[in-house]
Amino acid sequence: MPKSASPQSRAALVYNPIKVDEKRLRSAVRELSKDAGWAAPSFHQTTIEDAGQEAARAAITDGADVVLVAGGDGTVRAVAEAMASTGIPLAIIPSGTGNLLARNLGLPLAVPEAMIRAALGEYRYPIDIGWAALTRESGETTEHAFVVLAGIGLDADMIANTRPDLKKSVGWVAYVDGAARSLPNAKPFRIVYQMDESRLHSTKVHSVLFANCGTLPARIALIPSASITDGEMDVAIIQPTGPFGWLGVWRKIWWDNSVLRRFRAGRLVLQRRGRDASVRYLRGKVAEAAATQPTPIELDGDEFGEAVRIRCRIAPGALLLALPEGHPVDSL
Repeated sequence: MPKSASPQSRAALVYNPIKVDEKRLRSAVRELSKDAGWAAPSFHQTTIEDAGQEAARAAITDGADVVLVAGGDGTVRAVAEAMASTGIPLAIIPSGTGNLLARNLGLPLAVPEAMIRAALGEYRYPIDIGWAALTRESGETTEHAFVVLAGIGLDADMIANTRPDLKKSVGWVAYVDGAARSLPNAKPFRIVYQMDESRLHSTKVHSVLFANCGTLPARIALIPSASITDGEMDVAIIQPTGPFGWLGVWRKIWWDNSVLRRFRAGRLVLQRRGRDASVRYLRGKVAEAAATQPTPIELDGDEFGEAVRIRCRIAPGALLLALPEGHPVDSL
């Protein structure tokens, strides 16, 4: 619900000091809060030990009426995890390499002040958040939030093989280098998977992706039907076959999803061509996959070690966002 500012209203900024211009950002939040008639904001840094969950909880405990987050995708994921279902709005200041959630939401990427003003404004909108329960080889199970994608298999290998120094210098393009390092040794692995209460399936895959939303940088539509407001999860099963299998995957994700689907004539071409077995799409509220051996996991572009099972679910409307006034939400 919209909330009018009062002298008692206060914003809190959770930020990764490595990813932002700390002095400039703190000054902007402080000045714009004053201009809006809000109390002086509080500031909370992430650390090596705390990716953002504890910082966000501290902000909430201190009585923040809105929390701003500035950092990479991992920082956004961690803060969203702590704020899910609290009813306190979150404002995202894009500051990282991929800015995946910000891109899927269509937020301004280069103007921090726009999102600070949104935090201090009245426009609030709920979106879904995903939860991934990871079971390790030891039997231990932990659950973590994700706002964009969770994955098991090759995508996690690609992230692990992406050089941090390259990410810093060339941004999201560094993931191309990670892919080049991972593909030569990529081998399919067997999983058993299930969507909702449907029957179990067994197959060999290179990767399984669980999506809350599905657009990557450069407007690449990894999972074009994924919506962050539909209360459902989209799953992509990546299983290239034959010597040119990865060309089929690339054609499906880049050419078919990201180009042809944008035009009526292109959609007709896809209808006539039929299904492509290299990438299969499923949809439901709960999905799980179990591997025969420990396999790498990633959540929103961060490594999460190895697991033998991943169970993902969607919590509809559990994360309340602060958006710029009039921001289009129909396409979300």
